[in-house]
Amino acid sequence: MELIERFLNYTKFDTQSSEESESVPSTPKQLIFARYLKEELEREGLEDVELDEKGYIYATLPANIKGEAPVIGFISHYDTSPDCSGANIKPRIVKQYDGSDIVLSEGIVSSPKRFPELLQHVGEDLIVTDGTTLLGADDKAGIAEIVQAMVWLKEHKEVKHGKIRVAFNPDEEIGMGAHHFDVEKFGCEWGYTMDGGDVGELEFENFNAASAKITIKGVSVHPGYAKGKMVNASLLAAEFIGMLPADERPETTEGYQGFFHLTGLQSQTEQARLSYIIRDHDREKFEARKRLIQQKAERLNEKYAAKGCSMTCEVKDQYYNMKEKIDPRMHVIDLVLRAMQDCGVAPKVKPIRGGTDGAQLSFRGLPCPNIFAGGINFHGPFEFVSIQSMEKAMQVIIKICELTAGYND
Repeated sequence: MELIERFLNYTKFDTQSSEESESVPSTPKQLIFARYLKEELEREGLEDVELDEKGYIYATLPANIKGEAPVIGFISHYDTSPDCSGANIKPRIVKQYDGSDIVLSEGIVSSPKRFPELLQHVGEDLIVTDGTTLLGADDKAGIAEIVQAMVWLKEHKEVKHGKIRVAFNPDEEIGMGAHHFDVEKFGCEWGYTMDGGDVGELEFENFNAASAKITIKGVSVHPGYAKGKMVNASLLAAEFIGMLPADERPETTEGYQGFFHLTGLQSQTEQARLSYIIRDHDREKFEARKRLIQQKAERLNEKYAAKGCSMTCEVKDQYYNMKEKIDPRMHVIDLVLRAMQDCGVAPKVKPIRGGTDGAQLSFRGLPCPNIFAGGINFHGPFEFVSIQSMEKAMQVIIKICELTAGYND
């Protein structure tokens, strides 16, 4: 099957991004795949195919109708997560999965006891790893589905559609995917990221997000003569951590509940640095969380200033809840719901406990909810994707294009 062959071919490319890099894209190997994908789009007959210097790919499937229709777009990212190796991926197809354990390699087993979501795909054909790398369905499954849908539409001229734009970008996994996306060049009224999980998922609510960097300067004195003089920055860091709500962490929250997440701690007697991410779906609660973490830092700063210590807290917004931009244009969602219904897919509308490129794009003038691509257990060796889910995702893309051709604002 062409869709699956396309996806399996994409997994041969190591496109892991890096949080330690300041280049764009963050790793040169991403550009190797980008150049390949550009050439593939040209071979498949898409028009206006462009790869810019930062690794962003844009292309067009021209309209096959005479009247006007909204220009819409589909977007996926081609980098894979820094959390797990994406080199030398060895995918394998488990045909007609029977619900039992899947031995990925010696001593590495994907079991429904540990991953009960496997049981939702009994009877389907699953693509799995060999247990030593991730699979890369996040988000090469999305790319394959978009490209294959464009090829199908090009070959089936009886299905009418307006102008369709597609784009593929680097560095989504490190939060940089939308930063250099050219919304004006893309030229769409709205778009969809094909970057969701299991079949039917539709997401247009996500966290508001900020980062916080806390720097603590203590007083270092020889421990033998430290009485009344030393102020250990490591202990101040522990005190600060204890000042934030213990029941508002990722491991204690779900659904719409927000949190403070300690992502890093570097500590010595003289200085300590803490890194937090702050998340909440509700904008007012999000702003309150930012104020709270700053207030705690200020309180500790006041407490120890007389002893020669200082504490600073730098908070930076990262992205916002796209619902704020989608709500006034709910036809963008209605079209997906109707497309899913027509394709026999039961919608699973849920909030994202994270963010997508679409969140940032929505605030830059491109409403952009997120649709399922079929992959499950992202960012690790137990990642898998159902072939049938990928087929459904491709069908939904095609149906959205068809329905949009008849949409009148």
